[in-house]
Amino acid sequence: MMGAGALAPILRTALRRTFRIGRMFEEAARRNPAATVKLDRPLSVLDSDQTTYDYDELADIVDDLAARLRAAGVGRGEYVPVYKGLNFDLPLLACAAARAGAVPVMLSPALDPSVVLILLARLSSPWIVTDTAQLARLAGEGTFSGTKVLVTDGPARSAPPSGLDGTRSDVPSGLDGTRLTDLAALAGAPRRPPIDLPPDHATLITHSSGTTGVPKLMVHTTRTLSHRLLPQQLLAWPVRHRSRVLLAMSFVHSRFFNSLGVFLSYGNPLAVISETGLATVRRMLSTTRPALVETHPNNFVLWEDFADEIDGPLDGVRYYSSTFDAIHPGTVKKLLSASRHRRPALLQLFGQSETGPLTGWLNTRRNVERVDGRCIGYPLPGFVRLRVVDSSGRPVPRGTIGRLEVRTRGRVRTYLGEDERFQSQLTDGWWYVGDMGWRDRAGRVHLADREVDKISDIDSNLGLEDVLMERLPEISELVVVPGRAGRPTPILATRHDRPLDRGRWAAAVAGLPGLESPVQWHFADFPRTSTWKIKRLEIRGLLGTEEEPPQVPPESLPMTSQIPTTQSGAPNVDKSL
Repeated sequence: MMGAGALAPILRTALRRTFRIGRMFEEAARRNPAATVKLDRPLSVLDSDQTTYDYDELADIVDDLAARLRAAGVGRGEYVPVYKGLNFDLPLLACAAARAGAVPVMLSPALDPSVVLILLARLSSPWIVTDTAQLARLAGEGTFSGTKVLVTDGPARSAPPSGLDGTRSDVPSGLDGTRLTDLAALAGAPRRPPIDLPPDHATLITHSSGTTGVPKLMVHTTRTLSHRLLPQQLLAWPVRHRSRVLLAMSFVHSRFFNSLGVFLSYGNPLAVISETGLATVRRMLSTTRPALVETHPNNFVLWEDFADEIDGPLDGVRYYSSTFDAIHPGTVKKLLSASRHRRPALLQLFGQSETGPLTGWLNTRRNVERVDGRCIGYPLPGFVRLRVVDSSGRPVPRGTIGRLEVRTRGRVRTYLGEDERFQSQLTDGWWYVGDMGWRDRAGRVHLADREVDKISDIDSNLGLEDVLMERLPEISELVVVPGRAGRPTPILATRHDRPLDRGRWAAAVAGLPGLESPVQWHFADFPRTSTWKIKRLEIRGLLGTEEEPPQVPPESLPMTSQIPTTQSGAPNVDKSL
């Protein structure tokens, strides 16, 4: 049973109803100063090769960066966009900006510079924190004259001429009217106490995945972040303190800050991966031996390559945590089979950037065969209310597909600069998440499709994709989208980009709704968001154009083996209930 003393970090958060990322490392260091964080690469904001830090050292780095930002002139309540290469210093810079009383705006390095310029204009901020590589990309796309640029990889490496305040005199071409300041030149700036903004003031801004166009800027407050943190702390109770946790997630997503908040509050030793190539993942898994790993569902698909290895990198993992999106059952089975523990589990949380986690389901070896891939579990009790309604907002019967709407205190306050768009998704306090789905007799929630991705001839194209991936385990990615003529067209990739056996494909689609011939791309050519979600609308726009990626030639050999009939059968939603 949980004692009051052991629950103190959770209870303090619950009573305050605030989660201040500017104080997160300081408070963690006060409780567990010697707990460690292992990184896959050195921090690019420091001139050091160090990759292992204790909590106390990271708290000092955040405090130092906050002092540098203040010395540069960053003021209370100002928006500070952070747009730089992938590195753990992204969240450290965000925490430093918040500690300095500013509002960090996290922009994924995967965003196209043209999109970043649109978002910068929406922010109307005088600042941007970036590195020389991303700065060059922005300069090549357009101008942002008058912006004060804080460069994270400056003179400690290249020693350009700087003024006493760190201001660069060697402004690159295309950036006339822009003031560049090297953060490295401001090292040793005087430290000051953290500045706390009011609980309902913006404290962090992240952006949506951008799967349907220019991303939306989402405004989080210390209060909304706290309402997301509390249920996740309760779920993580079994791995508190001693268990090492490995995180391989987008550093600019609000989920990463909540995950940090959870495990820093418990004092867990951490391992953090910024580069998710399989060689790096293998090295970090093998050297840190985590008990819990969390990454995006599409990363777990690639990690299946480790599952069949005896004494492989996943054999010591007891718990997996998958968020952001549904995960394919075949991937769950592979991951659970890779663990040497008697009762491994995969916690599947489903939510969206605007709301945080909404539903949860614990997959084990005993139940994974009985649950279909569209099941995303139950709404988090006490934290989330969920209903399924028709287009008029009337609740629909169990088993009927409708719009998923939720109530949660973790919902963001608004879209920055697009409040009317934000309010259009609210009906009497109910938030439309953009997904279609249904609830079964037990109350579990099932996903059908994103409403914008719905194909009229198919009950659930996501369900159809699940069936095909179950029948053809050699497929590593599959989306069904309307082709140029509006017909459902499968776009797929195979493991290691091997040519698709068209005989096996023909056997797999037998009895399924009519599909166009499959199109095989290389796995790396699928357009993705920073959390590895597939950009379906972009794929639709690429088909049949000069911009379409080169296709992988099909396998010309005859069918090599029979395709077993799946337990789930054809993904007709009404029949599957």
